[in-house]
Amino acid sequence: MTIDEIKNLYIKKGLSAREVGKILGLSQWSIIALMRKHKIPRRKPVETLKIQFEKKPLSFKKKLILNPPEEKLYETALMLYWAEGARAKYGIVDFANCDEKMILIFLKMLREIYQVTEKRIHVFIYCHANTNPQDLIAYWSRKLVIPRSQFSSPYVRNISDGSKINKMPYGLVHIRYNDRRLHEQILKDIDIISSSLLPR
Repeated sequence: MTIDEIKNLYIKKGLSAREVGKILGLSQWSIIALMRKHKIPRRKPVETLKIQFEKKPLSFKKKLILNPPEEKLYETALMLYWAEGARAKYGIVDFANCDEKMILIFLKMLREIYQVTEKRIHVFIYCHANTNPQDLIAYWSRKLVIPRSQFSSPYVRNISDGSKINKMPYGLVHIRYNDRRLHEQILKDIDIISSSLLPR
């Protein structure tokens, strides 16, 4: 055993001191003592959490080879997200719209191109007080083929005058998927497509 093996396993491969010790037949504390002796800095807790997070299996599997209809769906839905989706780095994919076609196109892209985990898709509805929230949940549950258990409690806004009575009869729908890596992938893919449309 050489200190280079510890450096390779701990620094380059991102293994923990416990994992390094298991591979080399030593205890975790023996590895830590050797690291101290040879002045190998230990990772900060936030760095360890980041490595552990990135080692977790993805909750989606992006389809890499697309036929023409899939390519059209992919590019259209990404441009919709670019215009209407959340881009802040909170790690949540959040597409909001009251246009049924847009919602269905984006959801179709999540399912068929990114092949997301169905149970991680959640829906939030923003509506006015002149609508029945439970009726809206039932309507969108059928349209989106998503069980009611994956709907959050709707936000109901009171209407002070009659100007918005006929606005958003089916509410403003948010399609949400809580996964930082999917959010980053979508933003990266949008950047690739948008950059390809600009003069070089």
